[in-house]
Formats: sequence, C-alpha cells, structure tokens
Amino acid sequence: MNSTLKTTLKIVGIILVLSTAIIYFLRTTTKTHSPEETVTFSKGDLELEVFYNRPYKKDRVIFGELVPYNEVWRTGANEATTFTTNKDILVDGSDLEAGKYTLWTIPMEESWKVIFNSRMYPWGIDLEEKAYRDPEYDVLVLEVPVNKSDKSIEQFTILFEEANDLIFMVLSWDKTRIAVPIKEKEPSSNGS
Repeated sequence: MNSTLKTTLKIVGIILVLSTAIIYFLRTTTKTHSPEETVTFSKGDLELEVFYNRPYKKDRVIFGELVPYNEVWRTGANEATTFTTNKDILVDGSDLEAGKYTLWTIPMEESWKVIFNSRMYPWGIDLEEKAYRDPEYDVLVLEVPVNKSDKSIEQFTILFEEANDLIFMVLSWDKTRIAVPIKEKEPSSNGS
C-alpha cells in the first residue's frame, strides 16, 4: 500500500471518529436539557406509544414566543415526536391506521392543529430551525381547542387519560393544555 493511500485512510478515519464524537456530544448535551420520554397506554389489545423530548419552561414565555403561533412545531425538542398505534383507531372521529407516525402541531391561541405524518425524519428541525415535516406525508390533520390553566407546567408533558369510552392524548406546557380524543376503531362488519 502506498503512503498516499495510507495517509488518506488515516485522515478519513480521524474525520469519522471526530464526527461520531461530536454527534454523540451534541446529542448527549441536548438530552440533559430536554430528556427523552416514552409514554404508553394499553387496554385490552390496544397499545399506544408516544416518544418525545421534554423541554423545560425556565422562566420563558412559551407559546407565542419560544414556540411561535401559527407555525409547525416538532411537539417537543430534539428528534421529531413519534406516535405509534398497533390497531386502527379514531382520532377525534377520523380514521388513523395502525402504524408509526411523526406527531407535529401548529399551536394557535384558541386551538391547535395536530398532525400525524407517515414519514420519519432524522431530527425535528432542519439547519434553518424549521420543522422537518413534509406536508405531502400528512395522513391526518385535526384541530382541537386549547384549555388554559392557572397552574403552570414547568416541563412539556404528554400523557394519556381515560374518560368515559375515550382515551385522551394530553399535551400540556406552561398554562396551555390540549386533549386529543382517541377511540379504538370497531371492526367493520361485512353483513355475513
């Protein structure tokens, strides 16, 4: 092997090691500020899961400033938030097939748009700090009302709650809360 090839291979190796170290460092440090969380819901044979990163309020004005109104938000921090269902469901009355989706939102003062997108993305935002979401892959877009609270939630939180025959995926941060109604889709009867 000639010396030019050896030198080139060493340089490429060093670049790969440094790149891996930098990516690891950045991912690790961002996770300390917005740790990962996975929330699950199961009842019978229905299983729902949300993976997201939980930023803190830290005395900031959240909605309308840190998270602008009328712009697509990655619904958390770091990676795009994902929503998985193992069965077909109804989300606010609309069909959503079993599968894994990225979950995006457009916060507004009185309501939020909630978007289920069938594509997975490498990160929640691009280099221009805009949401990675490609609207061509939106499979469901719905709008739910905002509920204001007197109590401030310090860390962005997604959880599941049950009420009557519905499951609610609740998103809350600062003094804002939305609840997305979900119901398992009944198997269709073909008349036989």
